[in-house]
Amino acid sequence: MGMSDQGKRYLYLDCASGISGDMIVAALLDLGADRQALESAIGSIHAEGFRVNIGRVKKSGIDCCDFNVILDAEHENHDHDVSFLYGKSEAGPDFSVKHPSGVHTHRTLSEIESILADVDMSDHALELAGRIFEILAEAEAKAHGVPAEQVHFHEVGAIDSIVDIVAASVCMDSLNVDGVIIPRLCEGRGMVRTQHGLLPIPVPAVVNIAQAGNLNLEICDRQGEYVTPTGAAFAAAVVTSDQLPAGFRILDTGLGAGKREQEIPGILRAMLIEPSEMHPEPDNSDSIWKLETNIDDCSGETLGYTLNRLLENGARDVHYTPVYMKKNRPGWLLTVICDEKAIPELEKIIFRETTTIGIRRIRMLRDTLPREEETVRTPYGEIQVKTVSIGNHKKVYPEYESVARAARECGAAFETVYLSARDSYEG
Repeated sequence: MGMSDQGKRYLYLDCASGISGDMIVAALLDLGADRQALESAIGSIHAEGFRVNIGRVKKSGIDCCDFNVILDAEHENHDHDVSFLYGKSEAGPDFSVKHPSGVHTHRTLSEIESILADVDMSDHALELAGRIFEILAEAEAKAHGVPAEQVHFHEVGAIDSIVDIVAASVCMDSLNVDGVIIPRLCEGRGMVRTQHGLLPIPVPAVVNIAQAGNLNLEICDRQGEYVTPTGAAFAAAVVTSDQLPAGFRILDTGLGAGKREQEIPGILRAMLIEPSEMHPEPDNSDSIWKLETNIDDCSGETLGYTLNRLLENGARDVHYTPVYMKKNRPGWLLTVICDEKAIPELEKIIFRETTTIGIRRIRMLRDTLPREEETVRTPYGEIQVKTVSIGNHKKVYPEYESVARAARECGAAFETVYLSARDSYEG
């Protein structure tokens, strides 16, 4: 982050003790998210069997916000029941415990999208909630070997997870930040019981989300699941950087409490920060942004169309590089060079037009030579050229489109017109 970041506000999520849906909502509320907008959205969810309580709890003696979706007996899924999740008993782990009875709704992505469409929230919040569920669907589809539209959500299709994701999206939207920094997600070890059965920690969905979203996943020496699929999907949907600025001012802090009583108390710390310029860049420095993503299941026509759309919407350069991806599948590395202000629109195009679910964003310093645009007269008409200065020496580069147009109009060879334009300038 450099001088262009001064005056901007970023959300920094410290996930040292994990991340889950309820922890996210609580931390963002504690940070100052719009509670009225949250309550309005939750009140418009067309579903039964739940109520929401927002309060304060102590975690390791620290006062934290607590966002609790309370299910009735018929819909209870025991997501916070540690003895059920980890098979704990006085004699030690006992994974023979069966799943408690109750209603366990299995919803498809289209069914969840229908629920979201009726919720009272902004278009941006709706888009974010939909994106989180798309990320979850892709991760579950990969884990179970089925198309995303055929995935039947279990835990994250339950009403408490839908409420968590709606609430997190509404809170995130109301904070109006310029970016989200998530350096790492800290996860535990062992096994956890789900409606799919016993699964290793991190569960396959979290692994798939971390891989596709290029998230930094750190496995810590502690027993238990600290990163839930909902928490990982939210992180993948909102993260813009994994690097904190060299220096920053803390504008506000929020602490969100988790429900599971585990070895490490679940506390998600959210900070609203403003970068400070501790090491100003030289006056002659310049920076540019690189966006990149791996793609392995798009047609050539789609890739070509995407390239043109990116160039039309502010990209300075776009190119594809053939790569071999996981399982030795051939694919493409899409690289986009652009200014910072063009990033939101270009990322929107990439997500809409390709099958990727994650984009890496890198700010790079660069050195550039002074350049000017001029027009020269040639036997083939006026040609635009670009001149570049290297000390007292100048190089001239006739512009492609200008040369091509003159060559077509005059019926001359492209190279003839190109050399004429260069010679006319140097002469």
